[in-house]
Amino acid sequence: MTLHLPPLLQCLRNPTFARLYAAQAINLIGDAFTWLGLGLLAFELAGENSGLWLSTALTLRVVIFVLLAPMAGVLADRMVRKGLMVTTDLVRMVLVSLFPFVSEGWQFYWLVALLSGCHALFTPTYTATLPLITPAEECPQAIALSNATYQLLSILGPALAGSVAALFSPRSVFFWDALTFLVASGLIAWLPTALNIPREGAVSPHRGFLEELSVGSQCLWWDAAIRYGLLLQLVAAIAGAEILVNTVGYVQGVLQAGSQAYGSIMAAFGVGAALAAVICGYDYRQISC
Repeated sequence: MTLHLPPLLQCLRNPTFARLYAAQAINLIGDAFTWLGLGLLAFELAGENSGLWLSTALTLRVVIFVLLAPMAGVLADRMVRKGLMVTTDLVRMVLVSLFPFVSEGWQFYWLVALLSGCHALFTPTYTATLPLITPAEECPQAIALSNATYQLLSILGPALAGSVAALFSPRSVFFWDALTFLVASGLIAWLPTALNIPREGAVSPHRGFLEELSVGSQCLWWDAAIRYGLLLQLVAAIAGAEILVNTVGYVQGVLQAGSQAYGSIMAAFGVGAALAAVICGYDYRQISC
């Protein structure tokens, strides 16, 4: 009996893409664990100054991503992509495993900076790899599914991480986080070795690294639709950052409710955002009809 999948999910019949897609989804869950754990750790170490710690950490993440992400796409055409993704996942596994032992602010910031660098290298490399493992007719669906999953897990990820934090000790969240990166690296390591061979013509022999970097940046900022999408992402990121920075201090500082309550409230944020997205999407479709 043939399983009929919705058009968006038909690309999952490709086992190579399905494995890489699963690794990316697990990575996104790991990122949610990371930032919820950082909120708890910042309050434990800094108390009322936890908001400052988290805002500085988020600023580091954004600055490093902006600086490194454009380079990652160019590097992906010059390096073994599977090796680059596995390496960044394994490095992140080690880094998040060190957070439970952090006792000083400089340790906190250095680990956040290194994690952000790995994230900035992994994400564009993943996107650049999709055309290598999917046929031309399936590539748009693969990219759309990856983007939809990113948006979904950015909502549901905090709910899952909050539930784990409510059940276990705050610092143990980082060990669960490390497990997600280990599993993701294993899935990527099992990808076909053909993935190591860059597509013919991917690297132009007439362009240097800096020239390709310049061309990519121009395409990013000169396209009006892309600029609009970036602005929407900025607004959403600011809202998410406000929740992350302010909630932990209010729940554990003002309300004196403890880490389990913080985990439960973050879970409620995630569930509420998911429900709102479903309701708004339903209303929009009804109106558009």
